[in-house]
Amino acid sequence: MANNKQKRFLLTEDEIPTHWYNIQADMVNKPMPPLNPATKEPLKPEDLYPIFSEELSRQELNMTDAWIEIPEEVREYYKYYRSTPLVRAYGLEKALGTPAHIYFKNESVSPIGSHKINSALAQAYYCKKEGVTNITTETGAGQWGAALSYAAKVFGLEAAVYQVKISYEQKPYRRSIMQTFGAQVTPSPSMSTRAGKDILTKTPNHQGSLGTAISEAIELARTTPNCKYTLGSVLSHVTLHQTVIGLEAEKQMAMAGEYPDIVIGCFGGGSNFGGIAFPFMRHNILEGKKTRFIAAEPASCPKLTKGKFMYDFGDEAGYTPLLPMFSLGHKFAPANIHAGGLRYHGAGVIVSQLLKDNLMEAVDIKQLDTFKAGCLFAQSEGIIPAPESCHAIAATINEALKCKESGEEKVILFNLSGHGLIDMASYDQYLAGNLVNYELSDEEITQSIEKN
Repeated sequence: MANNKQKRFLLTEDEIPTHWYNIQADMVNKPMPPLNPATKEPLKPEDLYPIFSEELSRQELNMTDAWIEIPEEVREYYKYYRSTPLVRAYGLEKALGTPAHIYFKNESVSPIGSHKINSALAQAYYCKKEGVTNITTETGAGQWGAALSYAAKVFGLEAAVYQVKISYEQKPYRRSIMQTFGAQVTPSPSMSTRAGKDILTKTPNHQGSLGTAISEAIELARTTPNCKYTLGSVLSHVTLHQTVIGLEAEKQMAMAGEYPDIVIGCFGGGSNFGGIAFPFMRHNILEGKKTRFIAAEPASCPKLTKGKFMYDFGDEAGYTPLLPMFSLGHKFAPANIHAGGLRYHGAGVIVSQLLKDNLMEAVDIKQLDTFKAGCLFAQSEGIIPAPESCHAIAATINEALKCKESGEEKVILFNLSGHGLIDMASYDQYLAGNLVNYELSDEEITQSIEKN
């Protein structure tokens, strides 16, 4: 067993996982199938070929193979930054006065500063392997757009990114990063696509959402020769690639001589939550372990805690297949919170099924509480977290304080999905007292869902 005061746990390069974990293969109740919106028939992989690379399309609907081999070319680029550290948060534990043992997986040390690169490299690789020359995508806060822009350059592809307009304005340096890597960046909604024109015609001052940006990116992929669409969250193949996080964390927790009682991740579409949670969740499913899994979402975009399970589009214009998911409705216009990566109307199909089956929990957290938690984490651990990650930290603090009250020495693991060094404008506003909480009333949620 490791020294009790060891702070960081790292794997050697030859211990980096060789396979991703596909939880769909082990789920007792499989996710309901995505549907073709025209025929209402279940999708087949070939139905997705016009939009995604063929291998990614197969991974999306793979319900049988628990382990998918990571291509050697992708593993070589993983070695640039993996393994990421598992860190014992002694400073946070002391600040809270909790008997809980708190660990975090530090994905902020990647070249991009977030976990998003884990899937970006894989998606760019598969597109390049199939002879694609151009890729397009959406991005909220810009972490996915930055990761995809870098991955595109690595594999010799041209990238076009539609960034949610409010984030394009709030986070100019994320735009700069994407452009530094050679990507074309457009604020969404824009006048460059039919979807964007329709949205702006109806709502001229629309500040954008991930749903609007997805619509524009898909339209560009459909109308551009030799171009494929890539996605940063929500879909099953994206979460698959992110399981490298939890698979590493399993080995690192063993190095620490502990196993998590609670695993926590912030939640937008599901990629980083699934990435940290699914490898541990398989032991609950297959071995009967009792670990709790908590997804922390914004109170202003509470699809897991207050949304409705239904078939819904993944984008605003209705270009995507119909997905079985908890949703606030694809026309939902999220508030302009600074956690831009969490401003999405729906949840991925895997997480939605897991929530239905009570294999996980969800909490919604107010914006001011997330920044308060982020500041405490920065002061106690020396890392300024991204606004998205602050949701996971706030949920972790809540659980650790419960342990303080009960005296229980629980082990809590959360995913620090990214750093906030390019989000300091949002911290400035919080520290100046200019940020507000956005909460939806039951009536607003009902009205949004009924727009479908």
